[in-house]
Amino acid sequence: MSEVHANIPPQGRVVMLSGASRGIGAAVAQRLHEEGYVLSLGVRRPAALDLPWLRDDARVLVCEYDACERAAAARWTAATLERFGRLDALVNNAGTLLPMPFASGDESALDTMWEVNVKAPLRLLRATLNALRASGRGRVVNIASTDGKRFRPTDSIGYTMTKHALMALTHAARFEGYADGVRATALCPGAVDTELIANLAGVTPRAERLQPDTVAQAVAFLLCLPNNAVVAELVLNTRLESML
Repeated sequence: MSEVHANIPPQGRVVMLSGASRGIGAAVAQRLHEEGYVLSLGVRRPAALDLPWLRDDARVLVCEYDACERAAAARWTAATLERFGRLDALVNNAGTLLPMPFASGDESALDTMWEVNVKAPLRLLRATLNALRASGRGRVVNIASTDGKRFRPTDSIGYTMTKHALMALTHAARFEGYADGVRATALCPGAVDTELIANLAGVTPRAERLQPDTVAQAVAFLLCLPNNAVVAELVLNTRLESML
Protein backbone atom coordinates (compact mmCIF):
# COMPACT_ATOMS: atom_id res chain seq x y z
CA MET A 1 0.00 0.00 0.00
CA SER A 2 1.30 3.46 -0.87
CA GLU A 3 2.25 5.34 2.29
CA VAL A 4 0.41 8.44 1.07
CA HIS A 5 -2.80 6.40 0.82
CA ALA A 6 -2.51 4.68 4.20
CA ASN A 7 -4.46 5.74 7.26
CA ILE A 8 -2.80 8.59 9.13
CA PRO A 9 -1.27 7.64 12.50
CA PRO A 10 -2.37 9.94 15.34
CA GLN A 11 0.98 10.34 17.09
CA GLY A 12 2.20 13.92 16.97
CA ARG A 13 -0.90 15.24 15.22
CA VAL A 14 -2.41 18.32 16.88
CA VAL A 15 -6.19 18.70 17.13
CA MET A 16 -8.16 21.76 18.23
CA LEU A 17 -11.53 20.80 19.75
CA SER A 18 -14.16 23.30 20.85
CA GLY A 19 -16.78 22.64 23.54
CA ALA A 20 -14.69 19.93 25.18
CA SER A 21 -15.98 20.22 28.73
CA ARG A 22 -18.99 17.89 28.52
CA GLY A 23 -21.21 15.74 26.34
CA ILE A 24 -19.94 14.98 22.86
CA GLY A 25 -16.90 17.22 23.27
CA ALA A 26 -15.69 15.48 26.44
CA ALA A 27 -16.14 12.08 24.78
CA VAL A 28 -14.23 13.17 21.68
CA ALA A 29 -11.42 14.60 23.79
CA GLN A 30 -11.03 11.38 25.75
CA ARG A 31 -11.13 9.18 22.65
CA LEU A 32 -8.54 11.25 20.79
CA HIS A 33 -6.31 11.43 23.86
CA GLU A 34 -6.44 7.64 24.21
CA GLU A 35 -5.46 7.24 20.56
CA GLY A 36 -2.39 9.44 20.99
CA TYR A 37 -3.36 12.79 19.53
CA VAL A 38 -2.06 16.09 20.89
CA LEU A 39 -5.02 18.17 22.01
CA SER A 40 -5.84 21.85 22.29
CA LEU A 41 -9.16 22.08 24.09
CA GLY A 42 -11.27 25.23 23.84
CA VAL A 43 -13.67 25.69 26.74
CA ARG A 44 -15.50 28.63 28.26
CA ARG A 45 -14.27 28.02 31.82
CA PRO A 46 -10.88 26.24 31.88
CA ALA A 47 -10.71 26.34 35.68
CA ALA A 48 -13.90 24.31 35.90
CA LEU A 49 -12.79 21.64 33.42
CA ASP A 50 -13.07 18.28 35.15
CA LEU A 51 -11.99 15.42 32.89
CA PRO A 52 -10.72 12.45 34.96
CA TRP A 53 -8.01 11.51 32.44
CA LEU A 54 -6.62 15.06 32.24
CA ARG A 55 -3.89 15.58 34.80
CA ASP A 56 -1.02 17.90 33.80
CA ASP A 57 -0.55 16.10 30.51
CA ALA A 58 2.04 17.65 28.19
CA ARG A 59 -0.05 16.52 25.21
CA VAL A 60 -2.98 18.70 26.26
CA LEU A 61 -3.43 22.45 26.20
CA VAL A 62 -6.60 23.94 27.72
CA CYS A 63 -7.55 27.40 26.48
CA GLU A 64 -10.38 29.76 27.28
CA TYR A 65 -12.68 29.91 24.28
CA ASP A 66 -16.06 31.63 24.16
CA ALA A 67 -17.84 31.03 20.84
CA CYS A 68 -19.66 34.36 21.19
CA GLU A 69 -16.44 36.40 21.42
CA ARG A 70 -15.16 37.52 18.03
CA ALA A 71 -11.48 37.55 18.94
CA ALA A 72 -11.52 34.17 20.68
CA ALA A 73 -10.81 32.07 17.58
CA ALA A 74 -7.64 33.94 16.62
CA ARG A 75 -6.41 33.99 20.22
CA TRP A 76 -6.96 30.25 20.75
CA THR A 77 -5.33 29.39 17.41
CA ALA A 78 -2.29 31.52 18.22
CA ALA A 79 -1.92 29.87 21.63
CA THR A 80 -2.11 26.42 20.03
CA LEU A 81 0.53 27.19 17.42
CA GLU A 82 2.79 28.82 20.01
CA ARG A 83 2.61 25.72 22.22
CA PHE A 84 2.78 22.95 19.60
CA GLY A 85 4.11 24.61 16.45
CA ARG A 86 1.58 22.99 14.14
CA LEU A 87 -2.08 22.14 13.64
CA ASP A 88 -3.48 19.08 11.90
CA ALA A 89 -7.20 19.08 12.66
CA LEU A 90 -10.06 21.26 13.85
CA VAL A 91 -13.21 19.80 15.40
CA ASN A 92 -15.98 22.40 15.66
CA ASN A 93 -18.13 20.85 18.36
CA ALA A 94 -19.37 23.81 20.44
CA GLY A 95 -23.04 24.44 19.76
CA THR A 96 -26.33 25.43 21.30
CA LEU A 97 -30.00 24.58 20.81
CA LEU A 98 -32.73 27.01 21.83
CA PRO A 99 -36.49 26.73 21.27
CA MET A 100 -37.73 28.85 18.39
CA PRO A 101 -41.24 28.20 17.01
CA PHE A 102 -41.82 29.12 13.38
CA ALA A 103 -44.72 31.52 13.99
CA SER A 104 -43.93 33.12 17.34
CA GLY A 105 -41.18 34.58 19.49
CA ASP A 106 -38.53 37.19 18.74
CA GLU A 107 -35.21 36.61 17.01
CA SER A 108 -32.96 36.60 20.07
CA ALA A 109 -32.75 32.80 20.15
CA LEU A 110 -31.84 32.74 16.46
CA ASP A 111 -29.19 35.42 17.01
CA THR A 112 -27.55 33.34 19.74
CA MET A 113 -27.64 30.11 17.74
CA TRP A 114 -26.32 31.87 14.64
CA GLU A 115 -23.41 33.24 16.66
CA VAL A 116 -22.47 29.90 18.25
CA ASN A 117 -23.43 27.38 15.58
CA VAL A 118 -22.35 29.24 12.43
CA LYS A 119 -20.23 32.34 12.96
CA ALA A 120 -17.95 30.77 15.55
CA PRO A 121 -17.01 27.82 13.29
CA LEU A 122 -16.45 30.27 10.43
CA ARG A 123 -14.08 32.33 12.58
CA LEU A 124 -12.17 29.22 13.63
CA LEU A 125 -11.87 28.03 10.05
CA ARG A 126 -10.53 31.38 8.96
CA ALA A 127 -8.06 31.44 11.84
CA THR A 128 -6.78 27.89 11.34
CA LEU A 129 -6.90 27.33 7.59
CA ASN A 130 -3.30 28.34 6.84
CA ALA A 131 -1.98 26.00 9.52
CA LEU A 132 -4.21 23.18 8.29
CA ARG A 133 -2.91 23.73 4.76
CA ALA A 134 0.66 23.58 6.03
CA SER A 135 -0.07 20.16 7.55
CA GLY A 136 -0.70 18.72 4.10
CA ARG A 137 -3.29 16.42 5.69
CA GLY A 138 -5.43 18.92 7.56
CA ARG A 139 -8.80 17.75 8.75
CA VAL A 140 -11.97 19.63 9.69
CA VAL A 141 -14.91 17.93 11.38
CA ASN A 142 -17.97 20.10 11.95
CA ILE A 143 -20.46 18.54 14.35
CA ALA A 144 -23.70 19.30 12.56
CA SER A 145 -26.92 17.29 13.02
CA THR A 146 -29.55 15.33 11.18
CA ASP A 147 -31.42 18.64 11.59
CA GLY A 148 -28.93 19.99 9.06
CA LYS A 149 -30.30 17.50 6.51
CA ARG A 150 -34.06 18.03 6.86
CA PHE A 151 -36.76 19.78 8.90
CA ARG A 152 -39.35 18.15 11.17
CA PRO A 153 -42.32 20.09 12.63
CA THR A 154 -41.15 19.43 16.19
CA ASP A 155 -37.73 21.01 15.54
CA SER A 156 -36.58 24.48 16.53
CA ILE A 157 -36.64 26.29 13.21
CA GLY A 158 -33.71 28.42 14.32
CA TYR A 159 -31.58 25.40 15.22
CA THR A 160 -32.41 23.73 11.91
CA MET A 161 -31.52 26.89 9.99
CA THR A 162 -28.13 27.18 11.68
CA LYS A 163 -27.27 23.51 11.16
CA HIS A 164 -28.16 23.81 7.47
CA ALA A 165 -25.82 26.81 7.35
CA LEU A 166 -23.07 24.75 9.02
CA MET A 167 -23.47 22.16 6.27
CA ALA A 168 -22.91 24.89 3.67
CA LEU A 169 -19.87 26.15 5.59
CA THR A 170 -18.42 22.63 5.63
CA HIS A 171 -18.69 22.30 1.87
CA ALA A 172 -17.14 25.74 1.41
CA ALA A 173 -14.19 24.66 3.58
CA ARG A 174 -13.77 21.52 1.46
CA PHE A 175 -13.30 23.61 -1.66
CA GLU A 176 -11.17 26.24 0.05
CA GLY A 177 -8.49 23.86 1.30
CA TYR A 178 -8.74 20.82 -0.96
CA ALA A 179 -5.70 21.52 -3.12
CA ASP A 180 -3.52 21.68 -0.01
CA GLY A 181 -4.76 18.44 1.54
CA VAL A 182 -7.49 19.86 3.78
CA ARG A 183 -10.50 17.57 4.03
CA ALA A 184 -13.69 18.75 5.74
CA THR A 185 -16.61 16.63 6.89
CA ALA A 186 -20.04 17.49 8.29
CA LEU A 187 -20.74 14.86 10.94
CA CYS A 188 -24.51 14.68 11.40
CA PRO A 189 -25.63 12.67 14.43
CA GLY A 190 -29.23 12.21 15.37
CA ALA A 191 -30.30 12.46 19.00
CA VAL A 192 -27.30 12.08 21.32
CA ASP A 193 -27.84 11.38 25.00
CA THR A 194 -26.53 14.68 26.41
CA GLU A 195 -27.90 17.62 28.39
CA LEU A 196 -28.54 19.52 25.15
CA ILE A 197 -31.69 17.54 24.36
CA ALA A 198 -32.61 16.28 27.83
CA ASN A 199 -35.91 18.17 28.01
CA LEU A 200 -36.90 18.47 24.37
CA ALA A 201 -40.33 17.36 23.24
CA GLY A 202 -40.55 14.86 20.42
CA VAL A 203 -36.93 13.75 20.67
CA THR A 204 -35.82 10.13 20.26
CA PRO A 205 -36.52 8.13 23.45
CA ARG A 206 -33.48 7.99 25.69
CA ALA A 207 -32.93 4.27 25.30
CA GLU A 208 -32.60 4.73 21.53
CA ARG A 209 -30.30 7.77 21.51
CA LEU A 210 -26.70 7.72 20.36
CA GLN A 211 -24.06 7.73 23.05
CA PRO A 212 -21.38 10.44 22.98
CA ASP A 213 -18.74 7.71 22.67
CA THR A 214 -20.29 6.63 19.36
CA VAL A 215 -19.91 10.13 17.94
CA ALA A 216 -16.36 10.26 19.29
CA GLN A 217 -15.56 7.04 17.46
CA ALA A 218 -16.83 8.59 14.23
CA VAL A 219 -14.62 11.66 14.73
CA ALA A 220 -11.57 9.46 15.28
CA PHE A 221 -12.40 7.51 12.12
CA LEU A 222 -12.62 10.69 10.04
CA LEU A 223 -9.34 12.12 11.35
CA CYS A 224 -7.30 9.09 10.37
CA LEU A 225 -8.48 8.72 6.77
CA PRO A 226 -5.95 9.45 4.00
CA ASN A 227 -6.37 12.32 1.58
CA ASN A 228 -7.86 10.10 -1.10
CA ALA A 229 -10.70 8.90 1.16
CA VAL A 230 -13.00 11.91 1.18
CA VAL A 231 -16.13 11.95 3.35
CA ALA A 232 -18.10 15.14 2.76
CA GLU A 233 -20.99 14.18 5.06
CA LEU A 234 -21.46 11.37 7.57
CA VAL A 235 -24.97 10.85 8.98
CA LEU A 236 -25.52 8.80 12.15
CA ASN A 237 -29.28 8.50 12.51
CA THR A 238 -31.24 6.96 15.38
CA ARG A 239 -34.45 6.41 13.41
CA LEU A 240 -35.59 5.32 9.96
CA GLU A 241 -36.07 8.27 7.63
CA SER A 242 -36.07 8.55 3.85
CA MET A 243 -32.51 9.13 2.62
CA LEU A 244 -31.11 9.52 6.15
